[in-house]
Amino acid sequence: MAKQRCIVIPAIKKNAVIPDQLVKKLAGVTLIERAIDTARGVCPAEDVIVLTDSQEISLICERAGVRFHRNQALRFTSLDIVSEMRGLLENLALEYAHCIVLRASCPLITWVDVEDAWKRYLHTQADSLVTVKRVRQRLWNVKDGSLEGLLADEERQFVVESRSLIILHLPRLLHGAGRGGRIVPYFLDERAIEIQGYQDWWICERLLLRRHVVFVVAGFPAIGMGHVFRALMLAHEITDHKITFVCTRESELAVESIARKDYPIVRQGDEDLAQTVLGLRPDLVVNDFLNTPVGYMRAMQEAAVRCINFEDDGPGGELAQLVINALYENMQGDGRVKNGPDFFCLRDEFLGACRNRLRDAVRTLLITFGGTDQQDCSRRVLDIVEPICRAFGIAIRLVAGPGYAHKEAMERHLKALGNPLVRFTWATNVMSRMMEGADLAICSAGRTVYELAHMRVPAMVLAHHEREARHTFARPRNGFAFVGLMDAVSDAKIRNCFLAMLKRDRRARYWHRQNALDFTRNKARVVGLMQALLDRDAP
Repeated sequence: MAKQRCIVIPAIKKNAVIPDQLVKKLAGVTLIERAIDTARGVCPAEDVIVLTDSQEISLICERAGVRFHRNQALRFTSLDIVSEMRGLLENLALEYAHCIVLRASCPLITWVDVEDAWKRYLHTQADSLVTVKRVRQRLWNVKDGSLEGLLADEERQFVVESRSLIILHLPRLLHGAGRGGRIVPYFLDERAIEIQGYQDWWICERLLLRRHVVFVVAGFPAIGMGHVFRALMLAHEITDHKITFVCTRESELAVESIARKDYPIVRQGDEDLAQTVLGLRPDLVVNDFLNTPVGYMRAMQEAAVRCINFEDDGPGGELAQLVINALYENMQGDGRVKNGPDFFCLRDEFLGACRNRLRDAVRTLLITFGGTDQQDCSRRVLDIVEPICRAFGIAIRLVAGPGYAHKEAMERHLKALGNPLVRFTWATNVMSRMMEGADLAICSAGRTVYELAHMRVPAMVLAHHEREARHTFARPRNGFAFVGLMDAVSDAKIRNCFLAMLKRDRRARYWHRQNALDFTRNKARVVGLMQALLDRDAP
């Protein structure tokens, strides 16, 4: 009885488009060795056959323990590879029912792709399977020096063959059906690149050297959305590697926010977070969800996965290769711990923003309490300062984040208030524009204070909770009046502090202190640290 399947790898040196293409190392491995390794991930070595004209490739096959057929005069003269190999296929039909033709010139295909294509082929009971990719283009013909549209005068989607993989039913192919039988497609799309020149070689090498970076984030009303915003900002800077986001079980807000940026997202299910993360086979994990549990970090360590933790001052952080805590200035630690304002990453929108000059009088007040503002601090502060602003003709910009659950109630409140100088903005994507032209701000103690310092906006700071109160950057030395914990501060204290901040002398002192700060190079510094860790001992 014939065996079920074999894999044939055509390796004709004369047909190479780059000199010694098949034996030239791509990302550290030759094309022929890569193809053999892929084939051996699917079939035993005895069922892998290399068809070649090269003595050098024959030696590689011998050392790899796979079969080979060598014919020094062999050369393919057409794109019909089945016709070109018909003699070999007739011989193999005596041993095997099916043949998988794997092209060495398509190095991005993996053994997982081959197995998946094989399952589809069997399920559809087809005569053959061909790998294809989708392209969206307009087709033109050149006639008498001019272009004329083909098919239709519009862009259309086409399916074109990718010469990565063909699966053949040998008895049907050789006894009547030929290539005219039922052919099913297998879509490879981005993995369908065939090396047809040096540019394809360069692209494939870059893709093969890519690593997998997994951002693990949390974002929900109780903790806000700062972790998500920072992770997205850093992910935008990583273009050479694959990016995936993992959101903790309760982070519905984070899922919604990241989905709008089109990154792949995995949400933690019933399993432990470590299982979710390790199931993605990451090379680097960026943890941005407050203190990481020791058990979770031990699982990362045992799997030899490198970790960078943000805002982690718990025991789990001791197991990370790098900890970055920009909001905590006085943390102790070895060289792994980077803390303080030198590691705050400024979003790109702020780099081109117009920073504020010092004006004699406050004309515009900004009120913002982060992405969620669960306690509706915005409403309380607005009601305290609005009468003063109305009396002095001060415009109020009230800005709430996407997780602000009091939007409708605030809109009703503002309508009843009837102050035309108050403008409410919800879920803006251009916070720098909200800060442009602001003379004074009232805010929470998160990353907003760094952005205000960059924009030269002196501010009153009210912390949401004890952890946020430990963000000691928001102090007078950096241009901020720290009022205290929101729950522990009276309305009278907020009002009196606001009146004091309206005085030019105090604002001038704070403005000049902010004017001496510079965060513009910080993001490059942090991304450089991430890249160095990713490249450390890279295979």
